[in-house]
Amino acid sequence: MKFDTLKHGYDYTGMPVDSLAHYWAPGVSRRLASRHWALTEVRSRIDLPAWKEFTADLPRDPYVNQRWKRMSWLALDENGEVQDMGHCPMAQGGAFNAAKSMADRLRYYEPLTPEFLGRADVKDFVCAWAKLWNLGPNEPILMQITGVRGQGLVDPLQGQGIHADGCKALSILVLKRENVTGGTNHLYADNGGSLPLLDATLEEGDILHLHDDRVYHSVDGISQEDPEAPFERFIIIINSRFVDDFQNRILRRHFPHAVLNETK
Repeated sequence: MKFDTLKHGYDYTGMPVDSLAHYWAPGVSRRLASRHWALTEVRSRIDLPAWKEFTADLPRDPYVNQRWKRMSWLALDENGEVQDMGHCPMAQGGAFNAAKSMADRLRYYEPLTPEFLGRADVKDFVCAWAKLWNLGPNEPILMQITGVRGQGLVDPLQGQGIHADGCKALSILVLKRENVTGGTNHLYADNGGSLPLLDATLEEGDILHLHDDRVYHSVDGISQEDPEAPFERFIIIINSRFVDDFQNRILRRHFPHAVLNETK
C-alpha cells in the first residue's frame, strides 16, 4: 500500500507563522476529502519510542478481556491550545457497538497521564489533528491509548466485526506492534463488507484517518508471530464530532458549554 508520506527537509527559516501548517502532507487532506480515508505516517513528527513507554502502565480494561486502556476528553481553547476537559465516561449506543460488554452502557476509564498530555509533541499532534478535521474551540476530542497483549488468538474488537464508532472524525495510530501476526485493518463502503476500500497492516507510527460516518472499518484477530513469546499491539484512537446520540447526551451532561455535533 502506498502511503501519503510526510515531507522532510523543510527550511525552517522560511516557516509560516502557523508551525503546524505542514504537519500533514498536502495529499492527506485532499484524499481524505475525496475518498473519505487517508493512510500516512506520523513517526517523523513524534518521539515514537517515548510514546510507546506510556503503554507500560495502562490499567486493564474492565469491560474487555486482555485489553488495556486510558482515555481523556480534550478540546482546543479560543487560543488554539489543548485543554483537558475533565472526566466524562465513554458511551456507545447499540447501533455503533454490538459487543454485549460495551453497548448501551457508560464505561469508565483512567485518564491519560499528565506526563503524556504535557508533552509538546502530543500537544502538536492533537492540534494538527484538529486542524486536519477543521475542529473549532470547545469541540470534545476523545483520545485513547488502548491495546491488547498476551498469548493465543485475540479479537481486539470483541465481536464487533465491521462497524462504525459513531463519529465523523476518526484516526487510528499504531503505537506498538511486537511479536504480532494479524491485526490487518480493513475499510469498506458498506457495513456488510461487500465493497472493500482498503486492506493494510499498519506498522508502528502509521496512522489511518477516516470519515467514520461514511466508511466502515474492522481489524483482523491478533496472535503471536513467535509462539514462545507474548504479543503486544497498542494504538491511539482519536475521534470527534459524534453522531451517537447516547454519547452526545453524556457529553452535554458533563460539559454543558461544549460544542457538540448534535443530530437532533
